[in-house]
Amino acid sequence: MLSWALAFFIIALIAGLFGFTGIAAGAVGIAKILFFVFVIIFLFSLIAGLTRRGMR
Repeated sequence: MLSWALAFFIIALIAGLFGFTGIAAGAVGIAKILFFVFVIIFLFSLIAGLTRRGMR
């Protein structure tokens, strides 16, 4: 999922470079959403792993 966020960020940079600001803004919005979803899932799995390890 982090790779998708990075891909949309690169698309936004290229679109911004060529002057397509609407496309760049949309791609940045998608990249932000994917990044935060990735962080939330990462934290959830980290906490679940630590909890599971503590129960053994």
